[in-house]
Amino acid sequence: MLNVVIFGAPGSGKGTQSDLIIKEFGLDHISTGDVLRAEMKEGTELGKIANDYVAKGQLVPDELIIDMLAKVLDGKKGSKGVIFDGFPRTIPQAEALKKMLNERDMDVTLMINLHVEEDELINRLLERGKKSGRQDDNIDTIKSRLEIYHSKTAPLAEYYIKEGKHHAIKGVGTIEEIFERIKEKINIHL
Repeated sequence: MLNVVIFGAPGSGKGTQSDLIIKEFGLDHISTGDVLRAEMKEGTELGKIANDYVAKGQLVPDELIIDMLAKVLDGKKGSKGVIFDGFPRTIPQAEALKKMLNERDMDVTLMINLHVEEDELINRLLERGKKSGRQDDNIDTIKSRLEIYHSKTAPLAEYYIKEGKHHAIKGVGTIEEIFERIKEKINIHL
C-alpha cells in the first residue's frame, strides 16, 4: 500500500494537492476531522467517548484518534493506499501512527512537505477568506495558526527526515507545476 502523509503550513495547498494525488494514484482519503465527526454522528463506542471530550471543550486524545483511524483503515482492505490529511500533527501522533500501521504490516511510505514562504501563505489565506467567507482566514487568526504550526507541527518534519520518508516540495508555482513535483516523488516509491 502507498501511504502518504501530506504536510505543510495552513495555506500551503494540502487540500488541493491531496485531491490531485487521490485522483492520480487511486488512493483513499483519511481525514481525521471527517472520521471523528462520522464516529460521533453514528454514535459508535469510540464516537461516544470522543463526544465526551468534545462536549467538555477538550482535545480528543491521540490514542482515541488512532483507534478511529485503525478502524477506518481496516475497512479499506484491497485499497491501493491512503493519504492521511490532518494527521499526524505531532511527533507522538507520528509514533502512534507508525505503531498502528506496523501492526498491520504497513508503514508511511512517504511524507510530502509543501514549503511556502510565510508572506505567500498569509496572502493565500487572506485571499481564500475573501472568496469563501471563512471566518478563520483573517490576519490575526492566520498569524496565530502559523505560530502554532511552527511551534507544534513543524518539528514533525525532522521525525520523517530521520525515518527517511521526508520529501520537501516547493509549494509555489501553478497547481500543475506543484503536482508534477509531487508525482515525481511518489513515483519513486511505486
